[in-house]
Amino acid sequence: MAAAAALAPAICAQPQAAYQYPFQNPSLSIEERVSNIVSLMTLDEKLTALGHSPDVPRLGIKATGNSEGLHGVALGGPGGWGRPFPIPTTQFAQEIGMGETWDPDLIRLAGGVEGYEARYIAQSPGTHRGGLVIFAPNADLGRDPRWGRTEECFGEDPYFNGTMVVAMVKGLQGDDPKYFLTAALMKHFLANSNEDTRGGSSSDFDERLLREYYSVPFRMGVIEGGSRAFMASYNAMNGVPMTVHPILKEIAVKEWGMDGFICTDAGAVRNMVDPKLHHYFKTMPEAAAATIKAGISEFLESPAIYRTATKQAIEQGLLAEKDIDEALKGRYRVMIKLGLLDPPEMVPYASIKGDEQVWKKPEHIEIARRVAQESVVLLKNENNTLPLDESSLKSIAVLGPLANTVALDWYSGTPGYTITPVEGIRARLEGAGVAINYVPKTAPIEEAVEAAKKSDVAVVFVGNHPTCDAGWARCPEPSDGKEAIDRKSIDLRQEEFVKRIYAANPKTIVFLFASFPIAINWSQANVPAILHMSHNAQEEGTAVAGALFGDFNPGGRLVQTWPKSLEQVPPLMDYNIRHGRTYMYFKGEPLYPFGYGLSYTTFEYSNLRLSRPQLGKTESLTVSVDVKNTGSRKGDEVVQLYISHLNSKVERAQKELKGFKRITLEPNQTKTVEMPVKASDLAYWDEAQHGWVVEAGRVKFMVGASSADLRLEKTISVGE
Repeated sequence: MAAAAALAPAICAQPQAAYQYPFQNPSLSIEERVSNIVSLMTLDEKLTALGHSPDVPRLGIKATGNSEGLHGVALGGPGGWGRPFPIPTTQFAQEIGMGETWDPDLIRLAGGVEGYEARYIAQSPGTHRGGLVIFAPNADLGRDPRWGRTEECFGEDPYFNGTMVVAMVKGLQGDDPKYFLTAALMKHFLANSNEDTRGGSSSDFDERLLREYYSVPFRMGVIEGGSRAFMASYNAMNGVPMTVHPILKEIAVKEWGMDGFICTDAGAVRNMVDPKLHHYFKTMPEAAAATIKAGISEFLESPAIYRTATKQAIEQGLLAEKDIDEALKGRYRVMIKLGLLDPPEMVPYASIKGDEQVWKKPEHIEIARRVAQESVVLLKNENNTLPLDESSLKSIAVLGPLANTVALDWYSGTPGYTITPVEGIRARLEGAGVAINYVPKTAPIEEAVEAAKKSDVAVVFVGNHPTCDAGWARCPEPSDGKEAIDRKSIDLRQEEFVKRIYAANPKTIVFLFASFPIAINWSQANVPAILHMSHNAQEEGTAVAGALFGDFNPGGRLVQTWPKSLEQVPPLMDYNIRHGRTYMYFKGEPLYPFGYGLSYTTFEYSNLRLSRPQLGKTESLTVSVDVKNTGSRKGDEVVQLYISHLNSKVERAQKELKGFKRITLEPNQTKTVEMPVKASDLAYWDEAQHGWVVEAGRVKFMVGASSADLRLEKTISVGE
């Protein structure tokens, strides 16, 4: 690093004559460089650059392509991203599980691990695989429990998701003030939360919901996180396909300053012509021309398809070459930020390479372990059933279809190793003298029942399978879902198995692996203890055993409202969340509320105070509260701040999350938690004025342990 710093002035000081082309001169501005690049390119080169990687061999430009990476670099896994030879990488819990940590600092570290591994693999002589543009994070909102890709988002709340998106983006892109470690490309802009009919469906809602809900995580990702790339979604918004929607430029580019690039989703341009899908254009040249004019500069299409259509669009006068130039400038801005057009000595990340397997780095394993552990949510713990005390146990039954698997999802990579629940329990109890009565999922149920009967305690591992253990767009189990197919039920048929085990041994613990809300009404009403986490974590078994035996205190919290039944939610294609979606507008009592999660200890809230007696339209304040661990175990509490507008002239949410902080407290320890709030955070979008308005009125500030467990409140005047 010191050597690079010493060389940088000499490199930058070279006269232009030392470079064959002006764009090669790192002392020029980015705008000068990208303008020079497109001016030198032939039309054929420009068409090629609209594809996977904007290489221009004639000019010596070696750019980079894309890699999937929602929760670890995907160069393998069930999706076959590493074909034909997978490369192992660190794999974290699914994005919904990363959200359940409620720990943006940790998620930033996870993003840093992923970014480092992507660089290492791309630059190391023995691999040279993958791309430095990472398709992550997913900034969509999980507004409906039936959405098949719920597992890919951080949750249902716009501020929460945006905060986690910012953390992941910053981790992926690194801390260098000039260069990106990798480029975070957010998915899928926007209002993309149905799989069935997604290639031709329209998500319909008003401008307030666009501004206040659906676009928020993307806006935060660009403005606060620094992301300079995102993918347009398959769906339409209010009848206009997102691939050609005017808001790509009007909002993302002009308002947010998104000066990087936007890509299509795979096959999205064809969908706009297909009579069975959007059928928005009659011909492919029309669709390709409109796509580029809308601001898209990367087609996730076969070159034979997009190149032909784009060239025909130019020949037919539908598109000018200068339109392609403007689109491509964004691609090359990102390539420059990645350091790919500068001398390697200037780029601190250019030295990330080697001949070791990068996933073996101890710090990567430790961060993967922390994410798995912090994602565990305690849903029920009647009579302090948990944690288990191995000194008082003689036997434990380990049962259920997910007891000996780490189920990987479609966007997973291939982990260097996995630890299944039964493996984690065996490792944890080694030498403790506890018999582990494990029954494989293929055994007759009678064997599982018998194992439960003869054991002191039974732990049952149930839940969904993230790929449905089936082919594309197929889910034999109605309560399962994934990309291309939504769930048809939120019940868990495996509860019948739980009932049989519980009847054999009332000291039964359910460990629920879930990518989305599951209505385990019977289990909640009957079994004494329930734990939950998502799939895909390579350290799954370590987290399972640690939570069961109290090696750590579960501190994860739910990031969605879990309904008791589908009767509690509107139809899937109703995108107006005011009709009863999310904790903000939910009607009735859910099975589990947003932000919910228990602990092996207890916490007391006191001394809520606001730093201002009232809040002006341009002012900010700090909300402070004291939190004490009143139990006998060390534990994590997630302190959550909600607000409610008491006399608004427009329809507002019942409550809205405006701050949160995960803290660790020793027994009897007290910490003061501070959360800043700006008046602008309380604004609503005025459609008549076409702008944000901080409304004068009374606002209630509420602090507590979940959206349904608010312990303290204060009301002040805002905007007066």
